[in-house]
Amino acid sequence: MNKLLSVKNLNKVYYNKKEETEAIKDISFDLYEGEFISIVGPSGCGKSTLLNILTGMDHLTKGTIDLKENLKLGYMLQSDSMLEWKKVIDNALLGLEIKREKTEENKNYVKGLFQKYGLSDFLDKYPKELSGGMRERVALIRTLALKPDILILDEPFSKLDYQSRLKVSDDVYKIMKEEGKTALMVTHDISEAISISDRVIVLSDRPCTIKNIYKIKREKEGTPIENRKDKYFAYYYDCIWKDLAYHE
Repeated sequence: MNKLLSVKNLNKVYYNKKEETEAIKDISFDLYEGEFISIVGPSGCGKSTLLNILTGMDHLTKGTIDLKENLKLGYMLQSDSMLEWKKVIDNALLGLEIKREKTEENKNYVKGLFQKYGLSDFLDKYPKELSGGMRERVALIRTLALKPDILILDEPFSKLDYQSRLKVSDDVYKIMKEEGKTALMVTHDISEAISISDRVIVLSDRPCTIKNIYKIKREKEGTPIENRKDKYFAYYYDCIWKDLAYHE
C-alpha cells in the first residue's frame, strides 16, 4: 500500500506564564492511499488540535509529520463557513479564488462536480435556500475544488439532525470513493466512525494518547448506512464504547 502520511511520536504542549499544559502525547500512525480513517475520543481530548497541527494551523512541540512529496491537504471544518451574501457557486469557488487558481478549467471542474452530485440546479441560489445536507455537500465540493490528495474532516456532520446526518454521511462517502480520495476524519459519533471507516483510532482523555486502533472488518463492503447492519458492527461499537469509558 502507498503510504501518504506518517505521524511519529507527536507531542503538543501549550505554555503560559504560570504553567504548561500537555495536550497530545506520543501519537503515531500512518495513512495509506484510498484509506478512510476516523479518530474518536472524549470531548476536549485534543482531536481538533491534532488536525490543526496536521494542516499547519498549529505547531507541534515534538515529533515528526512526513507527508509524501507534493501532496495537497484539504481541510473541511465543523462549520460549512459559507458566505450568505454570495451565491452557492461563488462559495464553492472561494478557495480557488483565495489561492488565485480560479481558471476556466478549474471553474468547469467545480461545475462538473455540481452536475455529477445533483446540485446543478442550485448554482445560482444562496446558502439560505439550501438544506443542511446540501450545504455540507457544497462545502465538500469547495474542498474538492482545490484537488487535494487527502481530505481532513473535523466533525463535518455535527450540526445536522440525525436523519440528515445519516444521508449526508452516505453522500460524502460515495463522493470520496468516486473521486478516489484519502480521508482523515474526527468525529464524536462511534457509529459514524465504524460505518464509514477502514480504521478507527481511539484516543484517551487529555493529554491524548492512542488507546487502540481498530481495522474494521465487514462481511460485505457497503455504504455507511448499509455498514451499520453488518454483523461485526456491534462488536466494534462495544469495544470502542469501553475504550472511551462511557460505561463508567
